[in-house]
Amino acid sequence: MREVSRRGILGLGVGAAASLAVAGCSSGSGSGTPKPARTTQAKPIGDGSTSQGEKRPEAPKPERLEPGQKPPQFVVFSWDGAGEVGNGLFPRFRKLARDHDASMTFFLSGIYCLPESKKSLYRPPNNPVGASDIGYLTDEHIKETLRNVREAWLEGHEIGTHFNGHFCSGSGSVENWTPAQWKSEIDQAVSFVTEWRTNTRFTDVEPLPFDYHKELIGGRTPCLKGQTNLLPTARELGWRYDASSPGGLQVWPSKKQGVWDFPLQQIPFPGHSFEVLSMDYNILANQSQNSTKAPPANYPGWRKQATDAYIAGFNRAYETNRAPFFIGNHFEQWNGGIYMDAVEEALKHMADEKRKDVRLVSFKQLTDWLDAQDPAVLAELRGFGVGQAWSANND
Repeated sequence: MREVSRRGILGLGVGAAASLAVAGCSSGSGSGTPKPARTTQAKPIGDGSTSQGEKRPEAPKPERLEPGQKPPQFVVFSWDGAGEVGNGLFPRFRKLARDHDASMTFFLSGIYCLPESKKSLYRPPNNPVGASDIGYLTDEHIKETLRNVREAWLEGHEIGTHFNGHFCSGSGSVENWTPAQWKSEIDQAVSFVTEWRTNTRFTDVEPLPFDYHKELIGGRTPCLKGQTNLLPTARELGWRYDASSPGGLQVWPSKKQGVWDFPLQQIPFPGHSFEVLSMDYNILANQSQNSTKAPPANYPGWRKQATDAYIAGFNRAYETNRAPFFIGNHFEQWNGGIYMDAVEEALKHMADEKRKDVRLVSFKQLTDWLDAQDPAVLAELRGFGVGQAWSANND
């Protein structure tokens, strides 16, 4: 059994995919500023990497709960990195979302829009220029990522940030960054997304159809580290939420330093007396001790265990306090892709049309709903503990 660190696992997601590259046109070359592809109704922003004016489905207007009214069950599926490396996972889950009227949040890593040949543009805090603990994408994978991010936004999904270099250990870890260093990291992530046309010189890719300075209202830090010093910067930038807390419970969220705190949550782990964090990596770590290629004989049982864990977490919230349920993922093929299968099966279960009060939403949509509520009503909801049955009077 091959053992690798979390750092290594996340790097494998992009570095080992060359043989699966998606065919596409070569990038533009030569002198002069590359010309962006024309898009109906789009008005270019900056160098044409992004634009505004294209239409997408309008999100439902948040409904304000009346005192004592039972809330809907919110579920947020989110994706760290959001790079398409030729394995078809980004389009697979976009289709799944379309099929089940779901919105999701894609936390895009900024360097997934930056060619490795331009890595000297990245100056990570407390790390060498151009360094990254995740791999840079090939040109074709950058193109496929941009195309999928574009279509995802047009389909109604949210584009957040997973920052850039994914530093989780040593002196350069994000855990040690100051608020000012987080500001530098965010500024660079935004620049890589909003200036990809200048940096790549691609002329055969349409612009991202949003103003990223307005679209970006939250993110998730690498390895769920560094939130304490990130939050002052997030608040200063006007971010409305952060999804970087580890080890949260299935209770209604509150704010930290004026920013909504959406942690990954401890959920039941079938066959064990302990609970597991609601993310693919954490389930893997408890099944194969970080190996991404464990003996295949284990896969059917592990796939079912992962699926059942997600469903158990959902059922516990849906049948009791209705706390929003958060599931974190990566576009990965660990242990034969069993965690992607588990997420798909769990989403289908949650989206069962018999449950009319389930909402599969993005973090932005959840934030909009929370901000529309009476603070007294939210305070009452926060009074329900994990697994505590909902009641109109919180008895």
